[in-house]
Amino acid sequence: MKHFSDQEKSQQVRDGKRIGYRLGSIEKQSRVVAMIHGLASNSTRWSEFVMNTNLKEKWDLLRIDLRGHALSVCRERISRDKWSHDLRDIINAEGYQQSVLIGHSLGAQVAMHYAMETQKDLSGLVLIDPVFDANLTGMLGVARRFKLVIWFLLLLTWFLNLLGVKKKSFPARDMHELDKKTREFLKNNPDKDIAELYMNPLADLEFIPLATYLQDIIEVVRPVGEIEKITCPVLVLVSRGASMSDVDKNAEIIHRMSDSQIVYIDADHWLLTEKPDEARQVIEDWCDGLLVRDQQI
Repeated sequence: MKHFSDQEKSQQVRDGKRIGYRLGSIEKQSRVVAMIHGLASNSTRWSEFVMNTNLKEKWDLLRIDLRGHALSVCRERISRDKWSHDLRDIINAEGYQQSVLIGHSLGAQVAMHYAMETQKDLSGLVLIDPVFDANLTGMLGVARRFKLVIWFLLLLTWFLNLLGVKKKSFPARDMHELDKKTREFLKNNPDKDIAELYMNPLADLEFIPLATYLQDIIEVVRPVGEIEKITCPVLVLVSRGASMSDVDKNAEIIHRMSDSQIVYIDADHWLLTEKPDEARQVIEDWCDGLLVRDQQI
């Protein structure tokens, strides 16, 4: 019986940068599920999902560290455009003919950007709590209003980096372990809000460069573009109690994609932390449906 193998890899992309990722398979497939993490996160965001999902029986599973994060750490200019190109270069280099992209929050924006550029060989998108700039609330709503200030801070950070004022290295951050600790903490402290724990810049900056963090925020609050161009099947998982965005207004935007389906789950904004089994089951059922749909065409 063949076993699931999970490898840490890197690939040189079109501009010469090496991008880190993890690739898991039982045996090499022609199709891949590529997972994209969110703001101030990394590919271990998907470790629990990969550990438990039955998708590995029919798909290879790829988890990218977006440029600027973890295995792909850097302090240069990063953007959704670069992230999308990096992912496309990796998928092409690995020889996949069919792909599904799963993105959380900022990662969902990257997935939409990818699909708006081209949907060749793209079977579908799974967007987990995608955010849209006009509907942001809370801390990210404030960031949107003061994005020029964030740009100024970024330019100042780059200048200081050039002078040698920068942290030399960053410890690895295991998001799966963080999720387990968070669940235990919230169980013992039901009065606490998960947003207080997962929207904490001081905690995040222990693990990523300030320039990366600021650019993550800049990209989150930037308009997503013409999502009407996305015609492939799209599954959207939405937290009913999302504290960072207007859920109803987001739904209006989501339905501008012609083949979109929304599934609501009782959570805040971190579905993979709050309701991992429920979210996984919905994604697995939908991906199984994609394969049936492809066979019928």
